Amino acid sequence: MTSSPLIRALDRGAVAFVLVLVAIGVIVPLLNLLLPPSSPWHVPTYLVALWGKYVCFALLALSIDLIWGYCGILSLGHGAFFALGGYAMGMYLMRQIGTRGVYAHPILPDFMVFLNWKELPVFWYGFQHFPYALLMVVLVPGALAFVFGWFAFRSRVTGVYLSIITQALTFALMLGFFRNNFGFGGNNGLTDFKDILGFNVQAQSTRAALFAISVAALILGFLICRTIITSKLGMVLVSIRDAETRTRFLGYRVESYKLFVFTLSACMAGVAGALYVPQVGIINPSEFAPANSIEAVIWVAVGGRGTLVGAVIGAIVVNYGKTTFTSGWLAPYWLFLLGGLFVLVTLLLPRGIVGTWRHLWEKHRERRQAVADAHAAADAQAAPKPAE
Repeated sequence: MTSSPLIRALDRGAVAFVLVLVAIGVIVPLLNLLLPPSSPWHVPTYLVALWGKYVCFALLALSIDLIWGYCGILSLGHGAFFALGGYAMGMYLMRQIGTRGVYAHPILPDFMVFLNWKELPVFWYGFQHFPYALLMVVLVPGALAFVFGWFAFRSRVTGVYLSIITQALTFALMLGFFRNNFGFGGNNGLTDFKDILGFNVQAQSTRAALFAISVAALILGFLICRTIITSKLGMVLVSIRDAETRTRFLGYRVESYKLFVFTLSACMAGVAGALYVPQVGIINPSEFAPANSIEAVIWVAVGGRGTLVGAVIGAIVVNYGKTTFTSGWLAPYWLFLLGGLFVLVTLLLPRGIVGTWRHLWEKHRERRQAVADAHAAADAQAAPKPAE
């Protein structure tokens, strides 16, 4: 009897990782909601929001690891898909403000009233409905990735050239979203959110719920990625990464595989951006900055490319370091520290944190197995032979 793909995807390490995430997603909100602030075990609301941001970044890193670690597609523009998902959620949150805005207009957001817009643009229609906004969170990044990938992969653009084009894509979007006449708030972006699904965005319970939902989305993304990489599809993706030309000669439509995984990765990044916005409280064109996409690639490299778990750990570790070092006297030197970290990891730990640990563990197991085999052979030789 053949087991389901999901069961085959969950080895011992994957199950342990999922259980850790489940525990975090349950315990942190409970410690925030049930314990009084005077308790030493109480988790403050600001930490819940901060950790929720880390989880969203981890989901973004997971989407990059899927295409870079297993298919060899180095995207330096995945921040664009993250930001587009964030803007889709931000548009929904702006439509929920209504008359509670500064200008108390029942339909137009404040920035449109300030810029003397007379009516709501057509592309804002429907965002007052949450299901429609959720659809756009996935559809807009996915559609852009599909169209971009269709032309790029069919033209057989690979390697550094593809990376440069993806970086140009996010830079072009950043310039467009900075324009006031683009209809997305210009350089100020979208902010001053009030509620989501009728719940106050700033409320303690809402923050805890958003954190739990973010962890659940990370678990779902991890399971999807594990299901893919442990299937025949994943084997083809790895072969494309290692020998694309040979895989094409074997009869596989390489472009179709790359287009599928690139589009799926963009949808995951869009979901991460949508969960990021209500927890941070703002979305602006700076999220499209190419530097953000490059930093996300560094998260994956630090944690371990092609490990999934390493991408999550790398995103959390690097962003925790960023939070720590940008709030003190080291703040002006953070970018130098980040660049130095990337160089050191590339030279000393090319497999990343998790990849290096797995390599050392495998070497240790091989040595133990060699010693055990040697002892078994010695015992076999020392054993008395039966009389003839």
